[in-house]
Amino acid sequence: MGTEMLSYSQLGDRLNCSPEAARALVKRLRLPRHHPIIASLKARIEMLQMELVKIEALASGHRADFERERERADALMAELLKMTADAMAAKEAAARLEGGQVRLCQELSDVHSDRDAWRSEVERLILIECRRNERECLPWWKRLAGWAPSNRDEQGPIA
Repeated sequence: MGTEMLSYSQLGDRLNCSPEAARALVKRLRLPRHHPIIASLKARIEMLQMELVKIEALASGHRADFERERERADALMAELLKMTADAMAAKEAAARLEGGQVRLCQELSDVHSDRDAWRSEVERLILIECRRNERECLPWWKRLAGWAPSNRDEQGPIA
């Protein structure tokens, strides 16, 4: 006949007594108290502890990967923030330069307007000087008769 392992409550059910009475009976009769079950449970605990050690080693490897990736992400974030600051500074500089360019374009337009005005004035003065020189280059009798140095030379004296 085989050995059957029962808990105190199962033994109490079979003997029609309470689990405490079954425990006292096992103690009084010095019956074996689950030693094979305890040994198998201890073996199972040892196996689970070994698996736990393996999983902890694997987790530490993952932790190292995680820390390395976190450091890499932090470095990339710092670089991104620096690049963003550089981009903002470049945008501000571009805006300042664009404002300066607009101002310089306006000043250039003003200079061209002034140049054109002075050119017109110089051309008018040159024309006056040329007419004066042409009039002085006329023979005395044409100057006396009132001839003008223009296309009217063929028409005759100015009336």
